[in-house]
Order: sequence, then structure tokens, then C-alpha cells
Amino acid sequence: MELVSPGIGLIFWMTLAFGILLYILGRFAWKPILKSLREREESIDEALHQADKARKDMVDLKFSNEQLLADAKEERDALLRQAREIKEKLIGDAREKANTEANRIVESARVTIENEKKAAMIELKNQIARLSIEIAEKVLQRELDNKEKQNEYADALIRKMNLN
Repeated sequence: MELVSPGIGLIFWMTLAFGILLYILGRFAWKPILKSLREREESIDEALHQADKARKDMVDLKFSNEQLLADAKEERDALLRQAREIKEKLIGDAREKANTEANRIVESARVTIENEKKAAMIELKNQIARLSIEIAEKVLQRELDNKEKQNEYADALIRKMNLN
């Protein structure tokens, strides 16, 4: 039972050894231990802070990616709209050019037809005039077979010319 009821000398020496140990630990060990604990705590805090920052960066990056995706979709839609507009403009221009060309061809054909019509009318008039002259020659030859009738006709023509 000696262990349960220690003597005063043992308590004194144990207290003295414990005090020296506390003094040595306080003088040399506690500061480095506390310093390393503080550093560890700071590194853990820094790691947590970095993790929060990384999480926020990931959220920002995700938002940025979504924004870029939305911008890309808008740009694609704008390009498609612009391509449609260009296509419609080209089709409209081609249609307008075709209509203009068709109108020009029709007008050219109309002018050509009109010119050919005038030429045909002139040719017809010339033929009618030639036929009229031939008929008049034949009629006059028949009527003016005799010399007396010729003189009478010439006198009538001269009288008519004087009146005009």
C-alpha cells in the first residue's frame, strides 16, 4: 500500500521534478509547440479560405461558361439571321434582275415587232403604189391609144395644174 499513500519526500521530489519539467517545457518547448499549433491553425484556415475561394471561382467560372455559351448562341443566331437576310436579299435581287431583264426583252421584242410592222407597211405601200402605177399605165395606154385623146388629156392636166 505504499503506492497509494506516498511519503512526503516522494511528493516533494515529484513536485520539484514536475516543476522543473514545466519550467523547461515552458522555457523551451511551449513556445515552439504553440507556434507550430498556430501555424497549423493558420494553414488550415488558409486551406479553408482557399477552398472557399476555389468554390467561388468554380461558381464564377460556371457562370462565365454559361454566359459564354449564351453569347455564342446569340452570335450563332445573329449569324443565321444575317445569312437568311443575305439569302433573301440575293433571291430578291435575282428576281428583280430577272424581271428587269424580262421586261427589257419584252420591250425589245415590242420595238422589233413595231419596226417590222412599219417596214411591212412601207413595203405594202410601195407594192400598192407600184401596182397602182402599173394599172394607171395600162389604163392610160389603152385610153391614149389615139393621138387626139392624148392631147385632150394633156390639156386637161395643164388646166388642172394652173388652178392649183
